[in-house]
Amino acid sequence: MGEVPLGRRERQIVEAVYRLGAASVAEVRQALPDPPTYSTVRAMLNLLVDKKVLTFRQAGKRYVYRPVTSRGQMGRTALRNLVRNFFGGQPLDAVAALLDGSAGRLAPHDLERLKRLIDDVEEKS
Repeated sequence: MGEVPLGRRERQIVEAVYRLGAASVAEVRQALPDPPTYSTVRAMLNLLVDKKVLTFRQAGKRYVYRPVTSRGQMGRTALRNLVRNFFGGQPLDAVAALLDGSAGRLAPHDLERLKRLIDDVEEKS
């Protein structure tokens, strides 16, 4: 899937579909905070299908929507966009911002895992 920018409500809808695994318009609408009308949710789901973020199948009279890619792949794409748009394409700046915002909230096992990840990257370089 290409990198497709999503608006706030589109992200909420995609998140709802990921949480549900597969969902009808009514199920997505129920999962949204302050949901828009049924027809608005249906239109946004169809737009997300056009953007190739979601796919659908017909089940009787209703359509059931599913994500096109895994949640992990979608997260990596969103993170690449974040690093590019907010950190000038500099991953170190993004990591530094995450660590600064996590001060005191990282458990020792989290820090150990972070060190292992860094070691793994160094070994591959």
